[in-house]
Amino acid sequence: MRFLLSIIILCLAVPALAANDRLVKIETRPGVSVPFYYMKREGAKATLLLLTGGSGGIAVKNGVPTSNNFLVRSRDLFAANGFNVIVVGKPSDQDDLDGTFRTSPEHAEDLRRVIAFAKSDAGAPVWVVGTSMGTISAAALASVAGKDEISGVVLTSSVTRKKVGALPQQKLEQIKQPVLVVHHQSDECKICVPGDVPQVMQQLKNAPVKKEVYVTGGTTPTGDPCQALHRHGFIGVEREVVDSISAWIKAPKP
Repeated sequence: MRFLLSIIILCLAVPALAANDRLVKIETRPGVSVPFYYMKREGAKATLLLLTGGSGGIAVKNGVPTSNNFLVRSRDLFAANGFNVIVVGKPSDQDDLDGTFRTSPEHAEDLRRVIAFAKSDAGAPVWVVGTSMGTISAAALASVAGKDEISGVVLTSSVTRKKVGALPQQKLEQIKQPVLVVHHQSDECKICVPGDVPQVMQQLKNAPVKKEVYVTGGTTPTGDPCQALHRHGFIGVEREVVDSISAWIKAPKP
């Protein structure tokens, strides 16, 4: 009986943490709205704006993101580490967030409106975390946003080649917030090359604090090397990567 009671208490406690997690949609430009999954946590030190790769979708089903994207499937880990989490979806006027749109003023405006919502609702500083194609969005936003808008940037599995908006093409010297760059040492995606990371770091010359982290290990990868269940998506080392990112956001240092 005592064992059964413990299970019931645990089952009640776990949903309570996520009871207010919800899909939100706000207007960001005239006639355009952006959906995002909002996970607000009491006492959170910061709000993380998670920007996915690929076409920018988060595969919402029954009001919950179901994408295999590294950031989407790791959202609970970030929340458990003491952050509010916002998983950003695609604006209503875009089917595919390619590099051209991700570096556009319209995309920056969309994200700034989501950031304004987060600051108004939670009052915590906002960090932008991008992965794969999402790093194009994160870097482009950080290059035009002030330190009063975003407090720092995390770039994971960064796009470094062959795409409009690849990080070496951007004006990274305009980023004046702390930047953490995380890449799997064995990432085999041909547009996200680990050997290009030093060039990115060199261009981030006005970031007050910056650090590069190379990840190793994980479980056996499957599928396309540029997809979420490969080393590119930190398969099998999600918790270690999230913990490393979380610790750095709380105390950025070179």
